[in-house]
Amino acid sequence: MTWRIPNLKEERLKFVLEALAENKTVKIICEEYNITPKTGYKWIDRFLKHGEDGLVDQSRKPLTNSREISQEVKECVIFIKKQYDKWGPKKIHAEIKNCYQHLPLPSEGSIANILFEKGLSRGRILRRHVAMTAPLKDCLKPNDVWMYDFKGWFRTADDQKCEPLTITDGFSRFLLQCQHMKRKRACDVWDVLERTFHEFGLPIKIRSDNGPPFASTSVGRLSSLAIKLIKVGVIPEWIEPGCPEQNGRHERFHLTLKIETATPPALTVAFQQVKFDQFLDYYNNKRYHEALGQKPPASVYKPSSRIWDGKIRSPEYSSDYEVRKVGKAGNISWNNKTFFMSELLETEYVGIKEVEMGLMEVIYGPIVLGYIDLNKGFKRL
Repeated sequence: MTWRIPNLKEERLKFVLEALAENKTVKIICEEYNITPKTGYKWIDRFLKHGEDGLVDQSRKPLTNSREISQEVKECVIFIKKQYDKWGPKKIHAEIKNCYQHLPLPSEGSIANILFEKGLSRGRILRRHVAMTAPLKDCLKPNDVWMYDFKGWFRTADDQKCEPLTITDGFSRFLLQCQHMKRKRACDVWDVLERTFHEFGLPIKIRSDNGPPFASTSVGRLSSLAIKLIKVGVIPEWIEPGCPEQNGRHERFHLTLKIETATPPALTVAFQQVKFDQFLDYYNNKRYHEALGQKPPASVYKPSSRIWDGKIRSPEYSSDYEVRKVGKAGNISWNNKTFFMSELLETEYVGIKEVEMGLMEVIYGPIVLGYIDLNKGFKRL
């Protein structure tokens, strides 16, 4: 409720003096003046701070009007935009706040106005946002979950095929690797993983889609690459088939990678790798990330405390499980019967535990492969 009389300053002064006299409660006096207690306390507070001058209406003119921003600030906004042409008002605002502290900080709206006035803004691209999904519930700190995938191939200016393998940390969004791959074989991907483990330590989990070489149609979705991961102490994790939103953070990163490095692509694959390397440094150390409170990933990420010694070991099982070695044909023996697992698991050791009468759970490391029913055989998951 507002004041509705001509001489507002005198009326407000009269109200404040009555309220300060403490003969009546502020609430009763506000009712007599037909104003809300919130309005009444506001004018009492202004009078106590500024005297009678505080009872005058303050200008409602926006303080962040881009026309009133200094020329120095405008030039700074334009300089940052030309230096990082893909940045919008939010990232420019963070850059001024962090690196130009001697300047008054304009609002994001004022920055948007400056860019528009100078013809440096682009229409906003509306994108469908992926849903938050349960598989990320365990991603609470760096190295809880890494994500890896091939970006998808494109051609360089000399018509050569280029397809990078990327590895990111799910929590900090830190880019661990961005490497063009001549081939997509498991052994080639392992070479990159091995280098990454030595440099950054081991994650608890690493997530991928269900395509080769990350997964297979074999039991437990295991691939030779997944088996190797388990043997170094990393849990492979796969999204559900047909649910790319479960790896949404990595998919969104790939869009940024495409915009920043392949639009347009480099002249050759060698030059494209140079762009990838430059992007890795920029993305980790310079580019502000909204989900991190406008911080670059390197300010959040820390290498894993799980140092890899370079050794590959068979998984160990608790005393609840009996251990069986998978034969050359991919079979195991149990209770004088033979059950087929997978040829991928030849010479590997699986754990078997009875979970119900006549029903045995079969695991390889942390992965449940299926169940042995002594009457019906092996049922894979």
